[in-house]
Amino acid sequence: MEIKLCGLTREEDIKCANELVPGFIGFVFWRPSKRYISPEKALKLKQMLLPKIKAVGVFVDEDVKVIADYLNRGIIDVAQLHGSEDETYIKRLRVLTDKPIIKAFKVRSRDDLPGIKSSSADYVLLDSGTGSGNVFDWDLIKSIERPYFLAGGLNTTNVEEAIRTIKPYAIDVSSGIETEGKKDPGKMKEFVSIARKVDERIRGR
Repeated sequence: MEIKLCGLTREEDIKCANELVPGFIGFVFWRPSKRYISPEKALKLKQMLLPKIKAVGVFVDEDVKVIADYLNRGIIDVAQLHGSEDETYIKRLRVLTDKPIIKAFKVRSRDDLPGIKSSSADYVLLDSGTGSGNVFDWDLIKSIERPYFLAGGLNTTNVEEAIRTIKPYAIDVSSGIETEGKKDPGKMKEFVSIARKVDERIRGR
């Protein structure tokens, strides 16, 4: 199981991530977000990041040319689309870059499942909203067989239940590893430790 630590903005965040070696970290390029980071700063942090950790850029209805530029310049390795981007949008982006795409979906009812299952994105991310920090009903997604990132309200108190209940491909955390709006190294380490121990027990390692 993979882990994504999202919303990193500072050098100390990257240093902690390098110690923990999650599969992914995330930079938020949506300006209304309190975790917004400029492409210039993201590039600086990306250069500090261990090569084995993939940097994901989070976008909301951004121009495809902007996203492709970030990918092709090496600012990020993966694009995460967190707005109303449809299949036509994804096709346009694929013309400009061959890098992986994650499409985020808000899960509110079973009516959302067909779009999740049929998405042409490399991965889907299932959330309760755009960085809402709230948990949704995990029972709604038990029928989804494709690999997905689970997001929305995950923290050190519920990540074990999430992994045991639905066994996602990856877990995605942001506010759950923060204190007063900043990434907390202690919470980052605790979250990753719990997740890995549970995953190992489930897999019988």
